[in-house]
Amino acid sequence: MINKNLFAVVLTVIGFVLMAQPKTARVYTTAKETGQRLEMSGEASFYDAKQPVENAISVFVNPNKKFQTHLGIGGAITDASAEVFAKLTPANQQRLLEAYYDTEKGIAYNIVRTNIHSCDFSSGSYTYVSNDDKSLKTFDISHDLEYRIPLIKKAQAKIGENFMFYASPWSPPPFMKTNNHMLKGGSLKPEYYQSWALYYTKFIKAYEKLGMPIWGITVQNEPMATQTWESCIYTAEQERDFVKTALGPIMKREGLGDKKIVVWDHNRDLISHRAMTIFEDSEAAKYIWGIGFHWYETWTGGLPMFDNLNNVKEAFPDMNLIFTEGCAEKFDPEKYQFWPNAERYGNSIINDFNSGTAAWTDWNILLDERGGPNHVGNFCFAPVHADTHTGELIFTPTYYYLGHFSKFIRPQAVRLSTAVSRSTLLSTTYENTDGSTVTVVMNQSDNEIEYQLYVMDKAVKLTIPAHGIQTVVY
Repeated sequence: MINKNLFAVVLTVIGFVLMAQPKTARVYTTAKETGQRLEMSGEASFYDAKQPVENAISVFVNPNKKFQTHLGIGGAITDASAEVFAKLTPANQQRLLEAYYDTEKGIAYNIVRTNIHSCDFSSGSYTYVSNDDKSLKTFDISHDLEYRIPLIKKAQAKIGENFMFYASPWSPPPFMKTNNHMLKGGSLKPEYYQSWALYYTKFIKAYEKLGMPIWGITVQNEPMATQTWESCIYTAEQERDFVKTALGPIMKREGLGDKKIVVWDHNRDLISHRAMTIFEDSEAAKYIWGIGFHWYETWTGGLPMFDNLNNVKEAFPDMNLIFTEGCAEKFDPEKYQFWPNAERYGNSIINDFNSGTAAWTDWNILLDERGGPNHVGNFCFAPVHADTHTGELIFTPTYYYLGHFSKFIRPQAVRLSTAVSRSTLLSTTYENTDGSTVTVVMNQSDNEIEYQLYVMDKAVKLTIPAHGIQTVVY
């Protein structure tokens, strides 16, 4: 006699397996020389797959092998971005907000990074306290109320419940530093460790009082770079000791122990040394969520150091990776549509994700027709520029490449094992909480490529244009 309960369970399992099998795939494409910009370019059906032939170009997804949980993608709202935004017409302000933060009309950013007082992308240097105010009695964020906070709150309203907001300092106030200046490096004087740590907590509380919950902070933007703009040097040992003796304990004392602390916030080249020095110290590591990184190790030439991310993740699997900044440098208005800028983003995002990165943050969301404003002439590209003379919004290819990830890979998605059979393609895959799966495929070659996307024993045949990127949803 058949056990009815057992029979029902078997039918349920069979039904689940059948439902889990991919049937059709929707394909969205952006490609050079085609006019396609994040457009749905077709649908295709999966079929029962066989052993690939020897020279076939394929992408292989194994949904049974799962890795990090995705927190999201976004960009920085700096003083510069906010000042340019304020110059836009109301219609273009709305258009920009929708372009970045709307899940239907835009690319669904959910992360915002901002600066703690001034950075290079501010119109001038400033702090939140009067000079020599070690007790921080004069602490006041009113400077940010004119441009930056209104834009952050508009972005927050668009993003909704998935809003992830974090902040980074570029320099302590001058009186706290060995060079008595916010610019050109210098280091934090040890006698100001406690005061500077308290400064972070005052910033968090002031912003949260205005209704902007802060996910976390990075300790210092680019702590090994003596820049012509706001900068401060921390050796690995100095950053470790600052977190261990001041920042971590004071954040906890001030009721902010749940806020995430991110160390390094600099390039991939030295990330392994920074991780080793700080994370091997259990008293420092207990306060730290993870390690942030930028991509500028390539500014003197060479290739991105993605293997160093794998090294950190392998050595410290309980620590998280977050990309905190990247942009195309050396602004040139003749290169708004320069395709390699976009491909640099695609290459980085795919490799960073496949190395275990949990979140990815671009630099300025918006800059003007000069790549600024910037008070030290360090002009750069953004995904979107505004010509403040004509009022035009200029969307670069980078915007669309970013959208191939941010629009479809949603917060709390889980990365799946993905591999390619030829180096002509790059790929990464995520499974969203709604059960949809998203595979992004990028082709940096000069040739159109036919490939097969394998999901276990199912496959679909697709074609990707030369210098194109595709998001496949199934």
